[in-house]
Amino acid sequence: MCDQSLYSKYERGEREIPLSLVVKLADFYGTSVDYLIGRSKK
Repeated sequence: MCDQSLYSKYERGEREIPLSLVVKLADFYGTSVDYLIGRSKK
């Protein structure tokens, strides 16, 4: 979905990750958006 340098910027907080990408990542990893953003432990 994006190149490594852009993904690294998301991880380091240098760039805001679009909500649509967060949803895709949650689906990919089989978890919830709340878990990815630290609002849930499940």
